[in-house]
Amino acid sequence: MNMNREILRIALPNIISNITVPLMGIASTAIAGRWSDDSAAAIGALAIGVSIFNFIYWNCSFVRMGTGGITAQAFGAKDYKACTAILARSLAVSAVLGLAVLIFRHPLGEAALRMMNGGEIARQYFYARIWAVPAGIVLFGFNGWYTGMQNAVIPMAIAITVNTVQIVCSFWFAFGFDLGIVGIAYGAVAAQYTGVALALLLLAVRYGRLLVPVGAREVFDPAAMKRFFVINSDIMLRTLCIVAVYTFFTAASARMENKVLLAVNTLLMQLFTLFSYMSDGFAYAAEALTGRFIGARQVDNLRRCIRGCLVWSMGVSLLFVTAYLAGWRSLLSIFVSAPADLPEGPEQVAQLIIDTAGSYIGWVIAIPLAASVPFLLDGIMVGATQTRLMRNSMIPATAAYFAIFYALEPIAGNNALWLAFTSYMFLRGIILYAMSDRLKRVYEKAL
Repeated sequence: MNMNREILRIALPNIISNITVPLMGIASTAIAGRWSDDSAAAIGALAIGVSIFNFIYWNCSFVRMGTGGITAQAFGAKDYKACTAILARSLAVSAVLGLAVLIFRHPLGEAALRMMNGGEIARQYFYARIWAVPAGIVLFGFNGWYTGMQNAVIPMAIAITVNTVQIVCSFWFAFGFDLGIVGIAYGAVAAQYTGVALALLLLAVRYGRLLVPVGAREVFDPAAMKRFFVINSDIMLRTLCIVAVYTFFTAASARMENKVLLAVNTLLMQLFTLFSYMSDGFAYAAEALTGRFIGARQVDNLRRCIRGCLVWSMGVSLLFVTAYLAGWRSLLSIFVSAPADLPEGPEQVAQLIIDTAGSYIGWVIAIPLAASVPFLLDGIMVGATQTRLMRNSMIPATAAYFAIFYALEPIAGNNALWLAFTSYMFLRGIILYAMSDRLKRVYEKAL
């Protein structure tokens, strides 16, 4: 078996899928920055709204991660009836979660907006985009299952379609109907439901003959449901820590005296997000192949897979370090550059944002080196269903994040926030590697 070919067969489509997500974020930020004369305020309002939905989606992402690992192990064992039952179980849980979010949208939205200091524009964005959530959670279930089935092409097709539709509709609604960032929200609604329709169509075309009929008793089998929810509860608690870190990052930026820093940190996080989605391509490959080789009891292939994914992941991090060193200013100018015919004010604001970002760009250059291994280890642990280790390692890393920020913020300001974030990323990998006994607990599952 050519292991590099297997890794790239899954990683490359996932990289293409993932890179469309930050491109969509780039487009949304560019729309917000150009729609209003006050680009800093518009970008800041969008950042608050997006952070709220990140909180919702990240807390529901356990559906994708929990589905992927157990599906990959069932696929490796060639148990296609179990694969079918896992899909049905995942979609059922996704539908219930999506309905619950809609039912509680008002208390959820108002609490989130108060916590994030969101204004009226952020409120309008939230109540428009909330209708996309059920479809987005269902797509988590589909994408986790397709990844577990070693199929990265279908999630790629869905991601490209979803993000293309969202970009096109966002421009159309924002400028054609003069809806601004509310138009961006409606673009997300249209895109998510388009993605669900495509996922169902491709399921019927690609797996119609492979799926085995299963009844409600098999889908909701108590033992299988218990395993599903134990895995997912670990992932959910781990995800809560991640959401707390990212949400606090935006909230802390919004509370700083220099209001330009919210826009600056939002733009710099876009650069980090671009790296994270690229790096996650190899994490997804590690997830799918780890589960497959554990299910097939192929420990030698598992070792080769992990070594290969590590090499590729480190290569990606070095590529991004080089790119950010050479062209960060050009990348940031995509978000806030102003056309020549605009009044002097917006151009000055755009230049101020980019100049201020230069004071903190070193953190974004350093983060790929700190984050590449933690991202990869997450994929390995999901594939091995070692979710308790993921949960336990995340708690001290998150505690360190808050401790560093509060200890240093009075004297270091925004640099304390970036130091805390970079340290959090680095500690995630170190602690998880140690808790897994240098991955021995993963290899033992394939014996």
